[in-house]
This record gives sequence, C-alpha cells and structure tokens, in this order.
Amino acid sequence: MQLRHLVVLLACACAANTKADIARPDSHAPIGVMGDHTHEVGEYMLSYRFMAMEMEGSRLGSDRISSDQIVTTVSNRFFGRPGQPPMLRVVPTEMTMNMHMFGAMYAPTDRVTLMLMANYSDLEMDHLTYQGGMGTNVLGTFTTESSGWSDTTLAGLVKLYESSTSNIHANLGVSLPTGSVEERDEILTPMGMRPTVRLPYPMQLGSGTYDPLLGLTYRGYANAWAWGSQWRSTLRTTDNDEGYRLGDVHMLSAWLSYMFSPSVSASVRLSYEDEDRVSGIDSRIVAPVQTADPDRLGGETTSIAFGMNLLASGAHDGWRLAFEYSVPIEQDLNGPQLETDSVFTLGLQKAW
Repeated sequence: MQLRHLVVLLACACAANTKADIARPDSHAPIGVMGDHTHEVGEYMLSYRFMAMEMEGSRLGSDRISSDQIVTTVSNRFFGRPGQPPMLRVVPTEMTMNMHMFGAMYAPTDRVTLMLMANYSDLEMDHLTYQGGMGTNVLGTFTTESSGWSDTTLAGLVKLYESSTSNIHANLGVSLPTGSVEERDEILTPMGMRPTVRLPYPMQLGSGTYDPLLGLTYRGYANAWAWGSQWRSTLRTTDNDEGYRLGDVHMLSAWLSYMFSPSVSASVRLSYEDEDRVSGIDSRIVAPVQTADPDRLGGETTSIAFGMNLLASGAHDGWRLAFEYSVPIEQDLNGPQLETDSVFTLGLQKAW
C-alpha cells in the first residue's frame, strides 16, 4: 500500500467517548496545520509561526540525480536562443527558506471564525555553474537571495458539525497577491558573466494571482487521545501579469496525539502534497538552469512529522507554545528538482 493511501485511511478514522475540552493542549492540531480550529463568538487569537525549510540535492522523479549527471543528460529548453547551451549548465545545490507567519483570528459568531495570515519570507539558493559547452568542469559558485512579504491569506472557518467528542469545519478563503513576482539578483553564467536577472520561479515571493483556498478539517477526542485530518487546496484560476500561473496545490494531513498532562501533548502526523507544474512562462526568466523551466516544478511528497503542544495556565492562561519537525519519506518530483530534507515549525499563540 502506498503511503498516500495510508494517509487517506487515517483521515477517515473517527471514534470518541469523552467531551472535547478547549483547555486541552491538543485542542489545536500540530502547529504545521493551518486553519485547524475555530473559536467561540467574541474570541480572539494572535499567533506567530516560524518555519525553516532545508532543501539539498536533486531528484528526477523518485530517484536522486547528481549535478554532473544533470549537466550531461538534461536538455535546456531555451537552447537556440542567444547564449543558451544545449544542456543545463547551472545547477542549484541547496536552498533554505525561512518564513515568519503572523496570524489573527476572530469569531463574530459561534459558527464562523475569520482568519488573516501575513507571511514574510527569506529565500536563499546556492548554485554550481559549469563551463559553457559540454563536460563537467565547474566554473564557479554563486548564491541568489530574495526576501519580503509573501502572499496574504484571508479565510473563513465555518462549523459544519459539532458534538461533545468531535467537530468538522470548512476552510474557505483567498490568497491575495501581496508577494513580489519580479525579484532579481546577480548570477554567474557559463560564459563567466555576472548579470543581474529576474530570478526563477522558486525564488519569487508570491503567485501574482488571486487564488481560492478550499478545505475541510475534522477533529476528534477520546480520553488522553486526540486525532484529526485536513484536506486543503490552493487553486490557480488565472495567469498573472507575467504570463504564467503557479500549479494547483492539494494537501492531505492526518494526525494522532496523546496528552501526557493537562499542559503537554505529543503528536505524529502524516501528510501528502501534490503540486502541479507551472502553466505558461515568464518571458524574462531564461537560463540554463532547472528552476527556470516551468515543466520541472511541482510533484508529490509524503512526509512524517513529530510535534509537541504546550499549554500554559495560571498567570499565563491562553498562551500556547508548539513545535513540529517534518521529514519526507517519499518524493516524486517533476525534476530534476531540489528535494526537501526537513521542515521545522515553531509557533506561539495567545487567545482570549
């Protein structure tokens, strides 16, 4: 059985026999899950999340591929244009993404909770440049960087079902194009030149489009155990002003947690993500590198994550601290493409 099928089976699990308590540390999902819970009428919550993603090495489908293999076997889609060699000659070797996520939630009614999330990203990608033509002689290295506000999320979480032991709510929202799609930096070309160019798609900060967000979240409780599942999709319905649209993203998560005390719970979570290729092309993104090719973006990733939720009490009532560490266990990428090594998320929340 493939791991994505196991995620689906876990997502369908439901059983409960004790009353869900908002004061439980596991009344919120693992911190890597967004839009996981609702509030009662008049309640507020502010949150901050820090997410660090590490990527290193490339995959073609589910197989690893070396930099030397890439520049000797993978064709350059821009071959024939001035200065463009027949094979890829620039290879990304490592990428880090640090994201600061600022959230606010408010419940104007018992049924609806409104959510706002603004994100600030720092992106950095290291590259190898091979000498022009053919072969595996390395000319040098360079690093590109971009940073700034990414796209902003506005959403409504609508309760569909609630009992003493479980609840279900819909996630309905829109991603606003507040992130730049015109980031530039200096590169090293195979001919030894150092021009400043528009960066490839993974180094841009936003989508450039208004994107509908749809999802469904389930949570249940039984004594010291809690579990849940979530489906969430980002849909790209139009091209942006640069002539392309990012791929649709579909995510499925299922988690199980155990409450060790009234203030501490630990969790394990399986997640599956399917991201489509980029449609269209930005005419200003032209380079003999895999990240400039819209067909070499997207793919499928199944991951496992371990986390903890800590709930304060007394003088610090309403504060939560949580963290989660996620690693892939299967990746099938439209490569060659950088593979994900790990994702670490740390979050702080305050409700009143």
